[in-house]
Amino acid sequence: MDRYIAKNFLVGYAIAFGVLIGLRIIVDLFVNLDEFTERTDLGAWAVLKHVMTFYALNATVYFRDLAGMITVVAAAFSLGKMVRDNELVAIMASGISARRIVGPILGLAIFFAGLWVADQELLIPMFRGKLARGHGDVPGEESFKVRFIKDGNGSLIFARRFYVKTSIFDNPTIITRRPTKRPGIWEMTGRITADQACFNEETGAWDLVNGMICGTEVQDKPRPLNAYVMPKLLPKDIPVMCESEITSLFSYQQLSTLAAQKANFRDTAALCSQRHFRITEPIINLTMLMISLPILIRRDPNTMKSAILFSFTLTAVCFIMTFVCKLMATEAILVGKVRPELWAWLPVFVFLPIAFIELDAMQT
Repeated sequence: MDRYIAKNFLVGYAIAFGVLIGLRIIVDLFVNLDEFTERTDLGAWAVLKHVMTFYALNATVYFRDLAGMITVVAAAFSLGKMVRDNELVAIMASGISARRIVGPILGLAIFFAGLWVADQELLIPMFRGKLARGHGDVPGEESFKVRFIKDGNGSLIFARRFYVKTSIFDNPTIITRRPTKRPGIWEMTGRITADQACFNEETGAWDLVNGMICGTEVQDKPRPLNAYVMPKLLPKDIPVMCESEITSLFSYQQLSTLAAQKANFRDTAALCSQRHFRITEPIINLTMLMISLPILIRRDPNTMKSAILFSFTLTAVCFIMTFVCKLMATEAILVGKVRPELWAWLPVFVFLPIAFIELDAMQT
């Protein structure tokens, strides 16, 4: 029985994964098709290859965002099929508890929650440089505007563009700083300018073309500088740092490192909420399934449609509440009054007790 229920759930999961991820890709492709076709000079095959590579990589992000919904749809598909064929009636008439029936589904849901964690903490950070590309950025020809990104020393880097293929900053300006005794307050120590900065893989430094360094004192005269080391800032990290939603592409450990470097309270609040959401999102995905399962266990096939609709409604409410909590966690009006991590745990506090109550009240 466990193998049969697990097989039905896996088939439903494969169908739900294909439909939801495919629908997400089709909608995005339809909206951004004009950006993909901007470089028609490269040829149809190059454009098609870029489209396939882009969505193959971004499928990891789409799975992260839709994992909870996929699990609920798979459970509805598998249990709906068993109700339609009157299999649940036969199983429950034999004396097997309804809680025992949902056991294999919950076990597989925990396994897929582990895959979600591996996707978020391993795959997405591994490909974060490529995931930061825009729809029109052809691989190897991407460039990004650089607006005051940080290196490991707290220095701020500004440049007209950063070219990924050549690892070159165009006309960079680097403001060197050091921390003061007051938390979050930095002291400017100098300014570096150059026509270009190119990364040297052998030395790990950035070779400067016509580089000049100047201190903050009036008597300090500019002097030549041939190279500059930017700790903890590699070429593969720069595209992500230039994007506005960088926190969603980093692992938990990388978020912790960024939080230690941030001085702005709003940025720190955003990173803090992101770190806690990494813990709560797998719990929320399992909670959505636990809410749906007692509703989907039905003996009468005629009530299955209403059960699926009610199940999807509760799941949508949980999904929307999680989305709203992500927005509210970094609102400037609220972060000073309510700690941002509380917003990450709010959906768990609201829906997890409901899930346990429903499982306990399940008809056996």
